[in-house]
Amino acid sequence: MKEGNIECNVIDNREIANNIYKITLRGHVLGNPGQFYMVRAWNGLDPFLSRPLSISDIQDKQISFVYELRGKGTKELASIKTEELVQLTGPLGNGFTVNENLKSAVVSGGIGIAPMIYLLKKYHKNMDMYAGFRAEPYLIDECLAHSNNLYIASEEGLGWHKGLVTELINVDDYDVIYACGPEPMLKAIAKMAQNKTMLYVSMENYMACGIGSCLGCTIQTRDGMKRVCKDGPVFDAKEVYFYE
Repeated sequence: MKEGNIECNVIDNREIANNIYKITLRGHVLGNPGQFYMVRAWNGLDPFLSRPLSISDIQDKQISFVYELRGKGTKELASIKTEELVQLTGPLGNGFTVNENLKSAVVSGGIGIAPMIYLLKKYHKNMDMYAGFRAEPYLIDECLAHSNNLYIASEEGLGWHKGLVTELINVDDYDVIYACGPEPMLKAIAKMAQNKTMLYVSMENYMACGIGSCLGCTIQTRDGMKRVCKDGPVFDAKEVYFYE
């Protein structure tokens, strides 16, 4: 799928949980679950770098992203109002390849839920969803609408299972698992799967260019160093070297 630069109007940009925002834009956009865009919502060189955001939904010439307020770039993005312009570069990276005939589970941790919403929506036929959060869960209605079964963990409890999302899943119940979240969660699932269950993980890393030129987002794999933005962000978990 050819990448390009797109200018989009903001339809909505709001806080959906503490420091978690969802922005919806209108434009001629494309993309598959697991791919991302480099997003820029400010003029000038400060911040210098655009921000990589995974596609959370695409429909009717609209695209949505879910992001966490972390630094100057996301603070600028959170301040953008309706009908203002946002620049996108993408879609970038690879996406999830799904076999709809296999019994599947989707596992997310924190803001890693963002790309999994689009995955569920597109391939929900035979998927269960496991979502983990530090505190307040979010995007629950979207998960309920597109998953066979939904299991939620919150480290602070808050009416759901108190603990880690990895405590809820039996990997042997599934032929394949798709996961996105912090590396400790991905590492734990990979250890549980032990190559018996197919596992595909969407990796996170700091990205500067988004197209593989700067080599700033490389990770160690069994086949040497690979770029998260260009060779990923989705990898077969058997490829990834998870540090002890």
